[in-house]
This record gives sequence, C-alpha cells and structure tokens, in this order.
Amino acid sequence: QVQLVESGGGLVQTGGSLRLSCVASRRTLSTYAMGWFRQAPGKDREFVARISRSGGTTEYADSVKGRFTISRDNTENTVYLQMNSLKPEDTAVYYCAAELSNQPRYWGQGTQVTVSS
Repeated sequence: QVQLVESGGGLVQTGGSLRLSCVASRRTLSTYAMGWFRQAPGKDREFVARISRSGGTTEYADSVKGRFTISRDNTENTVYLQMNSLKPEDTAVYYCAAELSNQPRYWGQGTQVTVSS
C-alpha cells in the first residue's frame, strides 16, 4: 500500500504558474512509474503526464505539451508537476497516481487547481 498526498493547488490567473507536489508515504517510490491525472466538473478523469521509474522517460497529453513538466525526486519520494501558461480549461482537481503495468494502482486525494480568465 502506498499513500500519496498532493499539494500546491490554488487559484491563479490565466497565464500564471503553479507547481504541484505529490509525496509518497513509503520510501519505495522508485518502484513505480508515476502519473498525474485531472478531473474537471462534469467530465471524466483524464491523463495529464507520466514519468518512468528512473525519471528518464516522460509522456504528456497533447493539451499540456510544452506547458507542463513532470519530474521526480526519488530520494525525497516526491513527484512534481510544473504548470506554466495556465488556461481556464486547465481548471480541475489534479491527482497523482502510482502505476504498475502502466495502470494507476494507488491514488492521492487530489488538489484543486482553478484558473481564472
């Protein structure tokens, strides 16, 4: 069992930046690929970004490419999502997930990001 806690969400204006953090309870974060997902009101949860166990490979949804950067520090059991040039359509609850076999296995509780126009 891995417990994940997200932080760093908030209210920001269009064009602003936020950095989300996801801290794992166990010192085995390097065992898992990690992903960020988001869910806007009335919509399904969607993939945002993924990073491999070593951090050497990353993937992004087309909607965030060039604006968001996922990174990890396995020594600190933490995964980050740097979000720049934020848009109102980025408004959502953001979740981190520890993945096994490319599928989310453990989820955090989420952190709200609101981008005002």
